[in-house]
Parts: sequence; C-alpha cells; structure tokens
Amino acid sequence: MSEFPPCPKCESKFTYSTGGLLLSCPECGHEWNPEETETTDSGTEVKDANGNVLVDGDSVIVLKNLPVKGYPQPIKAGTKVKNIRLTDGDHNIDCKIAGFGSMALKSEFVKKG
Repeated sequence: MSEFPPCPKCESKFTYSTGGLLLSCPECGHEWNPEETETTDSGTEVKDANGNVLVDGDSVIVLKNLPVKGYPQPIKAGTKVKNIRLTDGDHNIDCKIAGFGSMALKSEFVKKG
C-alpha cells in the first residue's frame, strides 16, 4: 500500500508526497508536514460569546432570536440548549432544540449556562 502515514483529517490511507516536505490526501485535499506534531484538539477551542470555553455535554443559553429557515418562528432568546456537541466549521455547535429538532449553532450567539 502506502509508505506514508494516513491523513490526520479523514484517516485515508491513500496519501502521497507533494515532492517537498508536505504530504497530501487525494480524498479530502488536506496537506500537512509529517514532521510537525499534530494538535487537533487543542487548536479547536470553542468559546461562547463571553469567552468561556465550551466542551461537549455543556448546556448553553441562546442570546438573541435566531431565525430558522423553513420555520415561521425564530429560536427565542433565552432558550436553554442541553448536551451540546462541538464540531469544526462555521456553525460549531450541534444540538437538539425542543420544537425545532437537530440544529447547528454558532458559538458567538450562545453563553454557557
């Protein structure tokens, strides 16, 4: 198979050298230097609107009315959301909200509660 380590982002075993110091993954397009130590978890610290660090399983409170595409009403300010899951990307909180179902929220619109 491959003499190179698997991709740290998607775990693909089909990695290859780009000719320089970098390795590349054809499946997700991620490029990395295998000599550098990867710190995936410590680099993705998610903070709420007040600067508090959030972790999986926290409860948060929505700070402002958030319109939801396809619903006639927004998520109201003050809504408590329990047992959040942190993800990568723009909307970095996955959760379930009563009356709305599964949602992705931005951490800048919530506070730890």
